[in-house]
Amino acid sequence: MQNPIHKRLANLESWQHLTFMACLCSRMYPNFHLFCKVTNQPEKAKIYYSILNLVWEFLTVKGAKINFENQLEKLENIIPNINDYDFYGIFPAIDSCESLAETLHSIIAGSTLEQAIRISQISLHTVASMLEMESDHELSEQELRNSEAIQQELDLQWQIYRILRACEKRDIELILDLKSELVNSRISNIGVEIKQ
Repeated sequence: MQNPIHKRLANLESWQHLTFMACLCSRMYPNFHLFCKVTNQPEKAKIYYSILNLVWEFLTVKGAKINFENQLEKLENIIPNINDYDFYGIFPAIDSCESLAETLHSIIAGSTLEQAIRISQISLHTVASMLEMESDHELSEQELRNSEAIQQELDLQWQIYRILRACEKRDIELILDLKSELVNSRISNIGVEIKQ
């Protein structure tokens, strides 16, 4: 599905791309958290969360020394194998891991635009596949665009983009506010909520 935001992301700097990615990963985290809860692997959710926190630390702590190759290895060890599970929850769980992996690759390689677009697409794909699973058939682009869930996802991505675009320079307070807002909402792009 085409999202006009993808062209606009080229206007942002790399720290803004990374913040955008961290925001979307934080929003997808409850999907992985639920998968780990259902499959009785809470330690894997903790690993994901701590890796994601290191990304936020990298964005907000000047001179933070983090070995992201090592973090990527840890993440690869917790990505569930699609062949081991036969329920829907595996798909959003893999999407959330793939998004965090893209973020880590982006930090390691120093290229951010392509990955920011990719994560935007993954998050939209998670929502689209949930709608198709619920309706039990493939939906047209128009049907997807007309759905409330896709509209909410597009709105959220645009909202994050606009907040970042308005920044003249790297603003630690703003990054921390975005983190706090997305982490505290505890609700994912497909409506999964982390209960206290």
